[in-house]
Amino acid sequence: MATPTYTLIDSVTLGSSASSVTFSSIEQTFGDLILVSNHSTTGIAELSVRVNGDTSSNYYWVSMGGNGSTTVSQSSGGATNAMRPMERALTNTGIKGVFILQFFDYSATNKHKSVLSRSDTATYGTGATANRWGSTAAISSILLYPNMNLFESGSTFHLYGIAKEL
Repeated sequence: MATPTYTLIDSVTLGSSASSVTFSSIEQTFGDLILVSNHSTTGIAELSVRVNGDTSSNYYWVSMGGNGSTTVSQSSGGATNAMRPMERALTNTGIKGVFILQFFDYSATNKHKSVLSRSDTATYGTGATANRWGSTAAISSILLYPNMNLFESGSTFHLYGIAKEL
């Protein structure tokens, strides 16, 4: 069996602060999507992710995290607007955080979409979240935005496709 490879679909490097980053018109030829964000924000903020412009109560997640001295776990059911890849995995001015999100079977139209995310921020620790987008629509766009403040200049965002298994 061939090993699936990552194919870069799109890449964004911010030349100035921005309120959001969008990947749109995502081709439907891959099995999974991997989104890697290495960003900081102009003040304390959590990363939010919205798919297909959906602002209804279709976002669910359970998360866990820690920084070596404190742990946190949270969950949300039927959240509006967006999923949070790791509640409490905050970024801040000049402090970058790395977030990796895997969208499983994103082009399927017969099931809800599962998204696993991992995050690491220098100040706030490491976390993992299991997310579900409660829709059977194929994912064609992904919007990333901080729940407060702006992404800082120099933040990078890469969207990869993983080949479908035959």
